[in-house]
Formats: sequence, C-alpha cells, structure tokens
Amino acid sequence: MKRILVIDDDLETCKFLTEIFAEEGWEVASSQSAEAAREAVEETHRDLIVSDINLGGRTTGVALLKEFKAISPDSEVILISGFGTLETAVEAVREGAFDYISKPFNVNEVIATARRALKGRDAGAPAAVLLKEYSEASGLVGHSHKMIELYKEIALVAASRSTVLITGESGTGKELVARALHRNSPRASGGFVAVNCGAITETLLESELFGHVKGSFTGATADKRGLFEEANQGTILLDEIGETSLSLQVKLLRVLQEGEVRRVGSARSVRVDVRVLAATNRDLEREVKEGRFREDLFYRLSVVTLRVPPLRERADDLALLAAHALRQAREAGARAATISEEALATLSQYSWPGNVRELENTIAHAALYARGKVITPEDLPVKIRNHTRADEPEKTQSMFKDLPSLDELERRYLIHVLQAVGGSRTRAAEVLKIDRRTLYRMAERFGINLKESGE
Repeated sequence: MKRILVIDDDLETCKFLTEIFAEEGWEVASSQSAEAAREAVEETHRDLIVSDINLGGRTTGVALLKEFKAISPDSEVILISGFGTLETAVEAVREGAFDYISKPFNVNEVIATARRALKGRDAGAPAAVLLKEYSEASGLVGHSHKMIELYKEIALVAASRSTVLITGESGTGKELVARALHRNSPRASGGFVAVNCGAITETLLESELFGHVKGSFTGATADKRGLFEEANQGTILLDEIGETSLSLQVKLLRVLQEGEVRRVGSARSVRVDVRVLAATNRDLEREVKEGRFREDLFYRLSVVTLRVPPLRERADDLALLAAHALRQAREAGARAATISEEALATLSQYSWPGNVRELENTIAHAALYARGKVITPEDLPVKIRNHTRADEPEKTQSMFKDLPSLDELERRYLIHVLQAVGGSRTRAAEVLKIDRRTLYRMAERFGINLKESGE
C-alpha cells in the first residue's frame, strides 16, 4: 500500500486531500505544521508527500521540500499553492518537486498527478526537470489559478530547446512570458531579441530578420547582420507572427528546419543557433484553415503552446496588478500612494478589453489626476466609471436580468451561496446538498477561488 503524507495548515484542505487519496486505496496521514511534518517523514517512509507552499510562520513548502529530499530522497513531493509566483514554480522544480499544482483544486488533476508521481517513483524516473537558477524578476504578476498554471508551464518548458508559441489577447503580457522563458533557460547568458512582425513592412522585416549585403537594395550602403544572427546562442521572439506574409513564412520555416539564414542579396547561408519563440493574438489554427498561415510553419512553431489568460479570467489578480501598476506610477513621479476600496470595486466592474496593459494605463492616469494620496473612483477615467454596473434592488432579479445560460446561473448561485456562508466550504456543500469533492469540481469549472476560511 502506498503511503501518502498531506501537509497544509488549513484543516479543511487536509481533510479534503485525505478523503480523495483514501478513495484511491492509499494510506494517508496529514500534518498541519512544518514540525509535525518533519517528524512524520522521519518516523515513517512516505512514497509521496503533498505539501502546501504557504504553511504560515517562517517555514515554506519549498524549504520543507529541501529537507524532505535530504531525509527521504526517493520520496516524491508535490507542492500546492493558491498564491504562487513564477519564481516559486521555478525553485520548486529546480529543488526536485515532482509537480506544482494550484488551488482551487481540479480533483481529477490532483489524483492524476499523484498517480504519475507514484508510477514514476516505481519506475525510477527522474523526479523533476532541473532549471537554471532564477536571477531576475519576471515582471509577471498574479496568484490566480490560471497564472499559477502558467508559471508551472514556464518552469517546465524553459530548459528545453523547443519552439514555443505564446498565445493571448493584446495586452496580456506575452513578451513577459517570452522573457521569463529566456531567463530560465540555458541560453540566459545569450541575447534576447524581440521583433514586432506586425509593425514593420514585409521588405524591411525580411532585412531586419535575416540581414542584407551591401548594394542589395537602395539604401543598403553596408553589410548588416539580421536579428537571427544578433540572437545567436540566445533567443528570438517573433511577436505578432500571424501578421507575416506567406512568402516570409516560407523563409522562416527554412530557418527552423535548417538552422541557417541567408542575408538579402547574398548567395551564402549563415548557421545560427537560436531558440525561436513566437507570439500572436490571432487564432492561427483558423488562419491555417483560411489559407493565411502556412500549416507546416504553424506545427513547427507550436511544439509547445502557452496561453496567457486575459484579465477577465483572472479577476482575483486585479487588486495585486493595480498595486503593482501604482508602484510603477509612483516611480514615474505620481503622488498617489494607495487605491481606495471603492476605486477597486469600480475597477472590478470593468471588462478590460485591453487587459493588463489597459489596467496599467488606467492606474497611471488615476495616479496623476488623484487629488490626494488615495485614488478614489472620481480619479478614474470616465469610461471606467460609466461602465460600472448598477446594483439591482433584488439579487434574484440580478441573476435573471440578462437571461443567463444554465451554466452561468449555476456559477452565480454558487458565488451567492459562498458569500452567504462566509466562505465556509463545508457549509456551502451542505446548502447545495453536494459533497466537498463536487464543490471543488464546480469551483474549478467556473474559475472560482474558494476562500481558505474555516468552518
């Protein structure tokens, strides 16, 4: 029988994980403190340890991970967190964590990850992908479920040589993801070159990417290296790759296939060793079907695909992002120091079509126009203030006013119940007449972050 140890300072989380692991036929014990966890690992061998990263006090899950690997090096460790960062994900993988999962739990994912960890242990598989030491701030901000999943993907993919296609709407931070991949790769000491393929004409873009020789066209007064050569031994980001022409796509495909470039006007090819990352806000699969993007290039670029979530899918991060944007505004000379709760509530009602970039611009505007040191709703741009949805007199009317789908109505009712019971997961499950496992599944399906409060 497999022995599992669950570590979390939240009693309800311990109960929940113990329950779902026990259903798999595993022997499960739990600890709510770092001290108890150490004793448990020293006293009894554990095949798998599942530990929260934020345990309270001075000891973190990552610090415990190091201790567990010293005490019981063949035990697999899975770390969980509702407040992770890219740095934490990279450190967890580097220190030997089998995987890194986020709250709220996807029950099937938790069980599948535990099964893989136990199977990998039996097969003697390596516990983790080792990554280069993280040395610079990533610039990525957020602790929401979808951002933690993105951090984990970056941590796992960074060390490989694979091309990566980064997708997402404008303003979501695709270039930040690309830079994070570069910084955490073996190529971190090489150059990082980013080029916006949609901002340059096709003729000029070809010269910028591949270089040219003297006299190849009017104005080519000297030989010039292209950006692929500039990025040799490093990484190049082809931003807005979906804006390139079919003829240029053929030349990009050749670089990926042959690992060489040919300057405009030259008959000689130059070898380059470059990791290629591409980013787009277009649906490239649709572009391929409609004949605007080469299928062979799409498959070359999308060996790994990372999706950066829009801001509307990570509402839990809005306050954190706003605070980060305000710090940047203060560094630029703004006098506002904080954001009022009323202003945050107003911001949360807006749909943010421009995503994080629009939020940053909004906070910069408010910080400049604020009458004092606190940003109030009156300091926000007019379009943000006017977008605020008026509260309905009756909550029931609010639920039905816009004729929501059944799924949307279920999501709203779950939020209503959670608010009514003060975030207690046990009480919410009782009111809904479902078990906690089903509650977690519902929360995960609707992207709702269950509060970590007690009974």
